[in-house]
This record gives sequence, structure tokens and C-alpha cells, in this order.
Amino acid sequence: MNYQETINWMFNQLPMYQLQGASAYKKDLTNAYLLADHLDNPQKNLKCIHVAGTNGKGSTSHMLASILQEAGYTVGLYTSPHLRDYRERIKIDGIEISEDFVCDFISKHKHFFENNDMSFFEMTVGLAYDYFAKEKVDIAIIEVGMGGRLDATNIITPLVSVITNIALDHTQFLGNTIESIAFEKAGIIKPGIPVVIGEYTNETKPVFETKAKENNSEIYFASKLISQNYPSDLIGDYQVHNKKTVLQTIAIINSQKEFKIYETDIKSGLLNVVKNTGLEGRWQQLGESPKIICDTAHNKNGLEIVMTQIQKQKFDNLHIVLGVVNDKDLDEVLPLFPTNATYYFCKPNIPRGLEAIILQEKAQKFHLLGETYPSVTEAYNESKNIATKNDFIFIGGSTFVVAELPLNTAI
Repeated sequence: MNYQETINWMFNQLPMYQLQGASAYKKDLTNAYLLADHLDNPQKNLKCIHVAGTNGKGSTSHMLASILQEAGYTVGLYTSPHLRDYRERIKIDGIEISEDFVCDFISKHKHFFENNDMSFFEMTVGLAYDYFAKEKVDIAIIEVGMGGRLDATNIITPLVSVITNIALDHTQFLGNTIESIAFEKAGIIKPGIPVVIGEYTNETKPVFETKAKENNSEIYFASKLISQNYPSDLIGDYQVHNKKTVLQTIAIINSQKEFKIYETDIKSGLLNVVKNTGLEGRWQQLGESPKIICDTAHNKNGLEIVMTQIQKQKFDNLHIVLGVVNDKDLDEVLPLFPTNATYYFCKPNIPRGLEAIILQEKAQKFHLLGETYPSVTEAYNESKNIATKNDFIFIGGSTFVVAELPLNTAI
């Protein structure tokens, strides 16, 4: 199979949460260990940083990778989901895994995947570990897919575990309380391995402390320990918290003596995250006059910060292109959006996408008014046709909405 045929087979044959939702979710590590054994346990040959959290884990992972690249190390980076191309999930020094490696891996292990009912995510994690081990990366940054305790990535013993923050998200899988979600995320804490907590609350702190004590793991609360705020090319307001998490993590890596990262590497790494790693969709500017911003924030915690940042902007009129997935709690997120905006409701082009007319009807109950459009592209183009040069356009509500934008036009 060529690359496109391989990707089509993966999407059609293997359960994929990104497209299918709950039906693709597996809450078990049996297959992850089974595949690792089949691949001769490549994860055991990797030095890793393991990153979990409700929001910010993608940005945190990319910032860590950028800093380590600036320090001269060969850095593997595993993240999810992807925006446009599957290969975005697996990179070394910002360069995506080759099509040939993906095709060869799938071809070699296809029957094993089929015979053992491997999920899309389990197989992809195995591919990442195999690739990083074969390419002999100096260090790999591994982002958790969902939760932590039973996530397929959670078969590694990292140099440091990182939990960015906790908010109510994926409650159908992780529990419907902050404490239960914190427990799932804390599942990445390993015996004797230090853990960095980015943000915490009165509800989550005891959960983390208890888990760290059980594992004899040193725990570091970055928001209390870090006061520096270096500039970065990631300019979303929420990045302030992520940068503190990153700085504390780098401090721990430095203290372990296996790596040496200087302040110049940190400063340069934070200023060149997009260039070094290819990160997209985080308060990313696509145009000026009118100013156009997109962001992948999609849950209450993330959207609250983004909506606050929008209100700080100067504009004559506000235009919001909005689409969501069908398992989103609209009663929770729609009240966060401003009523002083013109809305362009659309459906992201995936099976999980919520129909635009349903979103429009629900939004009207919160006094969010606008028209529906057949696609993200048409909604986006119409917002640009209507907006004047002093207006502000925001596109978001879902990672999958941002994925359909021409991000290569970013300025």
C-alpha cells in the first residue's frame, strides 16, 4: 500500500477516537503492553518526559521539545490529535515521520493489529516508540492522549512526569468530578520519578500529593516555584501557566545531570517554538485588517481564557466562526461566548461533528445569533467577506474546525 492507502486502511479498520468518539475508546493497557512486547519493547530504550493534563499539554510538550532542540539534542515529539496529516503526531526535531516509515511499519505489523484488535491510538503509540528507538533520539517528549492512568502511552518510565492542569473534560471516560479526573491524570506518576504540577486547586492538590507520596516521588508545584516569565512566540494568555510548567521541568532535567540546558537555550527555545516544532492552532494569527485569530481551545477551562483574551482586543465588530463535536456539553461552553458578536455556525468535517443547525438552535438560547454554513471553509470565507478592516474574526470551538483552516497563511 502507498501512504494514502495505508492511512485510509488505518482510518477504516482501526477504531479512532478522533473521528469516532466513545466507540473507539479503550480503557485498558493490555494491548499497549502486548504491542510493546511484539516490538521488543522500544520504549525501554527511550529517555522520556511524559506530559498529561486537561489543557496545555500540547503547548507544553512543544515548548519542551523546542528548548531541548536549541540545546543541541535530537528530540522525539509525540502528540495528538493531528490537524491535517497523521504524520504530525510523530516528529524528530520538528520533522514529521516519513511516509515510507509509516507504510513499512503498518505493512510489517498489519496482521498483528488485526488479530489483536489494536485501536488506532495503541498502534500509533507503538509506531512512535519504535520510530524514536530506531532513530536513537536523545530524548522523547510523550504527550498523553486522554487521562493518564490507562492511556496507551503510560508504559514508559520517564525522567520526569508532568501534569499541566485539571478541568472537567471527557467526563464520560474520566469521571465527572475534578478529583476523579485528577486521579486519572495522576496515574502517570511513577515510583521514584519526580512530577511537576503546572496548576492545581484545593480539590486536585491532595490527589497529586497522595499519589506522589505512594510512589515516593518528589512533587513540584510550578505555579508556586517559578517566577520568571520569558517571552515566547506562543502568545495566548494561557501560555503563562504552560511556560512555568516548562521551566520547572527543565530545572529538574538539568538537576539529573543527563542533559545540560542553558538559559540561552530556554530563551531561544521559547521564542522559536513554531519554527522548531511546527506547532499550529494556538492563538494563531491568520490575518491583519481585519485581525484573524484561531485557537483549538474546546472545553470550558480553555475557552474561558480565550474568550477573555478576545475581549481585550480592540475592534469595531466581532465575528466568530464556531463549530463543535457532537459530544460537547453546550450548556457548559456556550455561555462563555460573547453575545456582542456575529456567529457563523458550521460543522467540522468528521463523523463526530455536530450539525450546524443544531448548534445554531442551541446557541440562540444563549443569545448567540448568526447563520449556518455547509462547511468551515464557507463560514470562514463569509466572515472575511463581511468583516471590515477594523473588525476581529475568531475561529474555533474544536480542534477539527481549526484543522480545516489555511494555517499556512499565518502571519
